[in-house]
Amino acid sequence: MAFRAFFSVLGGRLPEDIAKAFGYSKEVARRPPEPAKEPSAKPADGAMQMLGILQRDARLVDFLMEDIAPYSDEQVGAAVRNVHEQSRESLRKYIKLAPVIDGVEGTYTKPEAAGAVARDPKAIRFIGNLPAQGKPEGGLLRHKGWRVDSVNLPGISPKESLAILAPAELEVE
Repeated sequence: MAFRAFFSVLGGRLPEDIAKAFGYSKEVARRPPEPAKEPSAKPADGAMQMLGILQRDARLVDFLMEDIAPYSDEQVGAAVRNVHEQSRESLRKYIKLAPVIDGVEGTYTKPEAAGAVARDPKAIRFIGNLPAQGKPEGGLLRHKGWRVDSVNLPGISPKESLAILAPAELEVE
């Protein structure tokens, strides 16, 4: 083995079996192939999906992008009723909303009425004559606020483009 190794090295190459025997193998350790990554959802995906649903069900984007100045109040009012009803149905179908404070507007209410949600600094905003220091103990409930209890949007196909809210329509005659 020694003579073989010596003359092989003179020839410029060490035989593979000798190299392996002495731990000089050039064999590269192979890593197992990485599993295919699932496309991760971006924060904007859910917003675009919901906007697409509101466009599909209620034509909300069409309504908001339309210049309504030339229309009469009666025409706008008729359109708003339809958009409002269909948008409301879509929201109820995919998102469960609840008030932050479930109380009667116009009555004195303490922040504790919001329950555990009151710990969130964005849950309650005090308005009006606020004390210079400290937090007020309560105030008149002017708006109940809204919070999301649950979201039940349909699954997103990786091949589906959420950037297309509504496809262009071409009528063939």
